[in-house]
Amino acid sequence: MGRLPDGRAVFVPLALPGETIRITLTEEKRGFARGEIVEILRPAANRIEPRCQHFGSCGGCHYQHLSYADQLTAKTEILIDQLERIGKLSNPPIRAIVPSPNIWNYRNHVQFHQDPQGRLGFLALRSDQFAPVEECHLPEESINAIWPQLEIDPLEDLERIGLRAGSDGEHMLVLESGTDIPFDFTVDFPIAAVQSGPEEIIILSGNHFFEISVKDRPFRVSAESFFQVNTAMAEKMVDELLENLRLDLDTTLLDIYCGVGLFSAFLAPKVARLIGIESNSAAVADFTENLDEFDHVEIYEAAAEDVFLSVPLEADVVVVDPPRSGLAISVLEAIIKLDPRQLAYISCDPATLARDARRLTENGYRITQITPFDLFPQTYHIESISFWEK
Repeated sequence: MGRLPDGRAVFVPLALPGETIRITLTEEKRGFARGEIVEILRPAANRIEPRCQHFGSCGGCHYQHLSYADQLTAKTEILIDQLERIGKLSNPPIRAIVPSPNIWNYRNHVQFHQDPQGRLGFLALRSDQFAPVEECHLPEESINAIWPQLEIDPLEDLERIGLRAGSDGEHMLVLESGTDIPFDFTVDFPIAAVQSGPEEIIILSGNHFFEISVKDRPFRVSAESFFQVNTAMAEKMVDELLENLRLDLDTTLLDIYCGVGLFSAFLAPKVARLIGIESNSAAVADFTENLDEFDHVEIYEAAAEDVFLSVPLEADVVVVDPPRSGLAISVLEAIIKLDPRQLAYISCDPATLARDARRLTENGYRITQITPFDLFPQTYHIESISFWEK
């Protein structure tokens, strides 16, 4: 963010604090403007050469021009700013950010778009335009060994192409389509492949699920189910919950947006009763399989707000892992009404976390600690886990 001569703030992607740059304005409003770099007249001392040839045109990365240490500093400062400015928290108890063991080739899941010529790529920076790529340094090495080999015709009903890596060399190709009519498909190397249509999953090769291991525990993950894309960091997030949640064998724990059961599987042995809530039917099926060994675990397949409207629930401890939009106001109000002694909030967006933090504070909860986790090196995305007590 810089200032124009008339005092308006101007937001310029890929610029760094302290730089002198020449820009062109791409959008002007009464109180602010947006711009793009035309020339860097005086670069910041900490600007580095990006690793990828596509950086600046492809929208997948945002911070390759910063050293990793500077990326972590920037993300910490952004999180603090959001909590103080939007959340109205004074001196939030933020702990040191947990860095990713791998700052390159860490993603176990990547999604490609396709152009009319059949080339694979991503969306351009700040645009919905296609950006072809010849390299990408974020997917795991095994994914990078596969995707250049794919020969997929540009079909009208083919919307996106996903490639996921599991444990023990397993891979899954997911063809997201606007039709349930099966594509013609052949493969000459071992890979599971599915077509995800509007109404059904069509198995083209192998199975419709694969396994990912966290802390030596295997998890079944279906093609339609979400799983953390940075497997090594998922383990660190599990450890954070185990170390800071106050659980005993009298505890009832509610895991909202529980997915395939990543966190529930490790928390279940510590409590008397665990209740999951998840709206994705594929994830619910995975959760049921992944936690089948526990007799004191149950799950509701519905939107969280609908469960609270129809089911009388009790909980001593609540864990939430909402989407980027944060907690719906009805869900947050229902959690407050439950009056849990402790809440763990797993967030992937500092702004919506800050909004919900303000609501929690206004309703008698205080934040005891918050730890940022860098699940997405080279990008601006910030994950965090905060703990709240009445």
